[in-house]
Amino acid sequence: MEISTSILSVKKENAIQTFYNLEVAKTDYFHIDVMDGKFVEQNTTENMLEYATTIKHISNIPLDIHLMVKKPIEQIKKYIPLNPTYITIHYESFKNEKELEDTLLYIKQNGCRAGISIKPNTPVEKIYSYLGKISLILVMTVEPGYGGQELITNTISKIDKLSNYIKENKLNCYIEADGGINLNNINQLKSSGLDIAVVGSAIINSNHMKETIAKMKAQ
Repeated sequence: MEISTSILSVKKENAIQTFYNLEVAKTDYFHIDVMDGKFVEQNTTENMLEYATTIKHISNIPLDIHLMVKKPIEQIKKYIPLNPTYITIHYESFKNEKELEDTLLYIKQNGCRAGISIKPNTPVEKIYSYLGKISLILVMTVEPGYGGQELITNTISKIDKLSNYIKENKLNCYIEADGGINLNNINQLKSSGLDIAVVGSAIINSNHMKETIAKMKAQ
């Protein structure tokens, strides 16, 4: 399992040192939580772009961009110059299928891997038809908008369903989960078929980031 560390809770005064520590600790990705204050209550657009730009200048660790916004295309254009590995958009941000598919195509045409994220109450069946067109499906295991929440346990069954569907249809799509993931539940998520775990507080607040990440990968 790979670890994508969310830097949502990183304090500005400690940011550069924290990014360096995370690289040394061998995080696989930096997870950038972009919120516009409309799709979710919190607004992190300026802060996350600043953090992502800083990381790009000091680290070779890939960027994993998660857009929790009403108008994804505006933010996509801001992040493409940073050459992120993944840009993930929310299924719930779009009014129709064509708009969603056009946005996925735009991400891919600009050299990034496209992902779709779904909220806890969105059935996985809604995005089955897209799984052959994307590189990543991100299952929210908490309601998007804030870090430090407790994982909603019934979302784990969605990972099971997705894993089985991807295997049965021989698709090349990774499963990522985001929200409330820690050392106590990561093994259950891995058993369900999870490929990438987004972890924030459990790593950022740890006294030994390298040890925490190593344990999560080894579970």
